[in-house]
Amino acid sequence: RPRSPTQFMTPNPPAEASVVSGSDSMDTTLSVPSVKYNASVPAIAKPTGPDDRDKDTPDEWVHRDPRLIRLTGRHPFNVEPPPKLLHSYGLTGTPAQLHFVRNHAKVPQIKWEEHRLSIEGLVDKPLILSMDDIVKYPQHTFPVTLTCAGNRRKEQNMTKQTVGFNWGPAGTSTSFWTGVMLRDILLEAGVHGVDEPGRYHVCMEGADVLPQGHYGTSFPLAKALNPADDIMLAFKQNGEFLEPDHGYPLRMLIPGWIGGRMVKWITKIIITDKESDNYYHFFDNRILPPQIDKEIADKDGWWYPPEYLFNQLNINSAIVYPGHDDTLAVAPGTKYTMEGYCYTGDGHRVTRVEVSFDGGNVWELTKLKHVDPSKHGKHWCWSFWSLEATNEQVTGTEEIMVRGWDEASNTQPALLTWNVMGMGNNPVYRVKVHPQPGGLVKFEHPTIAGTTVGGWMNRADGTKGRPGFAVKGEEAVVAKVVKEEKKLVSNGKFFTMEEVKKHDTEEDVWIVVRDRVYDCTKYLDEHPGGAESIMLEAGGDATEEFEAIHSTKAWTLLEDYYIGDLDKGAAAAKVEEKVVEDNGIALNPKQRIPFKLIEREELSHDTRRFRFGLQTDKHVLGLPLGKHMLMSANIDGKMVSRAYTPTTTDKEVGYFDLVIKVYFKSPPRFPEGGKLSQHFDSLKIGDTFDVRGPFGEIHYFAPGQIKLKKREMNVSRLSFVCGGTGITPFFQIAKDIIRDPSDKTELNLIYCNKSEEDILLRKEIDEWIAVGRVNVWYVLDAPPADWKFGSGFVNEAMIRDHLPAPAEDHLVLFCGPPIMADRAVVPNLEKVGHDVENNFMRF
Repeated sequence: RPRSPTQFMTPNPPAEASVVSGSDSMDTTLSVPSVKYNASVPAIAKPTGPDDRDKDTPDEWVHRDPRLIRLTGRHPFNVEPPPKLLHSYGLTGTPAQLHFVRNHAKVPQIKWEEHRLSIEGLVDKPLILSMDDIVKYPQHTFPVTLTCAGNRRKEQNMTKQTVGFNWGPAGTSTSFWTGVMLRDILLEAGVHGVDEPGRYHVCMEGADVLPQGHYGTSFPLAKALNPADDIMLAFKQNGEFLEPDHGYPLRMLIPGWIGGRMVKWITKIIITDKESDNYYHFFDNRILPPQIDKEIADKDGWWYPPEYLFNQLNINSAIVYPGHDDTLAVAPGTKYTMEGYCYTGDGHRVTRVEVSFDGGNVWELTKLKHVDPSKHGKHWCWSFWSLEATNEQVTGTEEIMVRGWDEASNTQPALLTWNVMGMGNNPVYRVKVHPQPGGLVKFEHPTIAGTTVGGWMNRADGTKGRPGFAVKGEEAVVAKVVKEEKKLVSNGKFFTMEEVKKHDTEEDVWIVVRDRVYDCTKYLDEHPGGAESIMLEAGGDATEEFEAIHSTKAWTLLEDYYIGDLDKGAAAAKVEEKVVEDNGIALNPKQRIPFKLIEREELSHDTRRFRFGLQTDKHVLGLPLGKHMLMSANIDGKMVSRAYTPTTTDKEVGYFDLVIKVYFKSPPRFPEGGKLSQHFDSLKIGDTFDVRGPFGEIHYFAPGQIKLKKREMNVSRLSFVCGGTGITPFFQIAKDIIRDPSDKTELNLIYCNKSEEDILLRKEIDEWIAVGRVNVWYVLDAPPADWKFGSGFVNEAMIRDHLPAPAEDHLVLFCGPPIMADRAVVPNLEKVGHDVENNFMRF
């Protein structure tokens, strides 16, 4: 999208991916679209891989783009893209990895060949369909805009806290979806009520497990059977099979409705004569009257009447250019291009989008870009708008407003109406304009998505703007909201952070929030987000995670578990005392110990060996074979921790070695690179790194004897399947076994990498091969022409040919990406006959 030098001062987005074009006429009813239904899917980028922030969460195996804005901390995963990045991909080209995500819990790990969809209830012929069965039905591909019911919710939260987290204006996206029509499957099943479908409902359930059971909801059967409504069971997005976050392998798609009705990972469809009785059908996706808060809704049953269901999207729009904090040079006589989006529901067409610079007295018509309607005349996609505004319009006002209209004459209200769930927020979108020194003006949007402070409704200095100009017939003044927090009183008890860290099990879990200590043990089973999300922060500071998603009521409830305050000074003194009392063991599982870098060696262009000195030259690290340690560093103001296994053992005294592969920035696939590995690469001799440990559930404690969690096992054959940097646990254990003449344990290894240059520690491993001490099969994604080993993915033949046969004394250990274990290693071990319940374990 070319821009003149006088345009908004902000980085330009990539060229628009969509082929949709609009009319040059100001008559917004005369757009000239070129995208057709069942058109070829636009090319998109591939997923970038796992995000560092998912480490040690149940979703650490899922590929995610780090550019997405996280709305609920690390877990569960709820995100939206930056608005300009979303807009840059055009009308129908939102890539899967930049599409907004709403997850209630961890992502289910599902195999295509094992997934089943049942069609049951009021049908003549109940069906149980595999994915291979489903794809045999006639397939259809068309673009659809999906939108979260909570889009723009942060504006509501800045007025009064709702029960939901802070969606900005980018909880909406548009992609091409491929699947089969639900109507075709229901008719084959002999669904009841074809002649009177208004009496029946389509109830659904997904594979995701939440505290109150599986997520589920319903919608009228009449909608499912109407061919004009295009309701689809989708298995592809933009021509690729669904990503896990978007419902792999199968999800419901209901064009024109909120995303909360489009069940992901769908496993059941039940035809009934009443709406769903699922917990989440009642307690989610509703718009209650503004005077009803959660306490009143719970007490008086406001969650149950169907008239408060939020189903069809309401009309909404936003300004993308100018963006928040963009600046513009004042240049008389110049025009500036403003841009944004507008969507509406139920297949209606957006008929016009208007911009006002004078408080709503005069509205300027914008140019619109549309996507062609379906064959039934339905409009399932958003529209993009643009306006060539004059210098006088843009710089001579305090506020710019935008609103949309659709063919049913729906438009956006001047002011928001609060509701307890913060859903359906669609008031006129307002951007403030502020004069700046040097002939500039600066633009301020209402909010910024997530917990970030910013926007005229959430300024860093605590002040709050108001919806600027008076609109005739409406009061346009919103009183400044003063948040009067209940004064928290100390009980006089103090705990150091070291004491808090000791309480990190499900039987005894403490957390710190805003320097106050809470014992959450009794609340684990009652927590709406499940015990898992609390345990991720057990024994640590959960302030950021708690602030991201919790309502006023949650803050009040938290105080029921208050036990004292954090004593920071005492914690520091405690650390110093413990460093001295180490008894010759360097590591401490409850405390980070700083170790100084004493040597570094460049092994290749991206591989380094680092040697860290211990407290004295007589110390041993104290890391049992098979266990790992956490290495932590403060990077850009945030603590980052990762698990590492050294290549040395406790037979080396006074130091430990790490072999690290540096993941440099590599846009667009890995734009930020590996934060901690790049931090390693920046280290100079004398720099320190904080280390805590040991941790882990595997311990090779004597020749042929290994402990797995609480179970001990005798092994004569020990096999490893490793990927990339996952080689280091094998190397540490193998090194110790080979050193010990009395240890006759047979060692086997399948080691997978992208290229031959990526093989770590190959010189040492090849030396072990040469003396017949270890059997190794290297596997590469991209092998050279003269490669003598394996290629591709781990398969049944590799397991059968290069690992010993299944036996009670044969243990297989895995270290690598979770997706590699789930989709390749475990299924093929089972095919060969290995007992993966008892004779397989992951590091």
